Amino acid sequence: MPQTSAEFSIDLTPGEGLHAGTDRFDFTKTWTGGLTGTSVGTMLSAGDPGAGHAGYVALERFDGEIDGREGTLVFQQFGTMDAAGPVLTYLVTPGSGTGALAGLTGTLNLDVVDGVHRVEFDYTI
Repeated sequence: MPQTSAEFSIDLTPGEGLHAGTDRFDFTKTWTGGLTGTSVGTMLSAGDPGAGHAGYVALERFDGEIDGREGTLVFQQFGTMDAAGPVLTYLVTPGSGTGALAGLTGTLNLDVVDGVHRVEFDYTI
């Protein structure tokens, strides 16, 4: 299984929540490293992240290259935080790849240190 690493910067734009007690953010990411390109997406969240209890879901469309293969695909995220700590599932949406990324599957492991977002991406194509 190939593995690559990358970093991204993110710009969040608050939107209108779908229901009381929810928040919405639209975002754009700029990727560098083994993933090079941009992604745009939407995140929905609920809970009280300031108190350490919250959850979110997000979908983002990536357009660029992964280890030199060009195309698009969609990432999906599901994250929670509570007293036990954070849990994040971050993966490629099955069947979403186009171009040289068609058929790609994989998972991302995210680490944020001093505000820098780094991923290790394990994938199969």
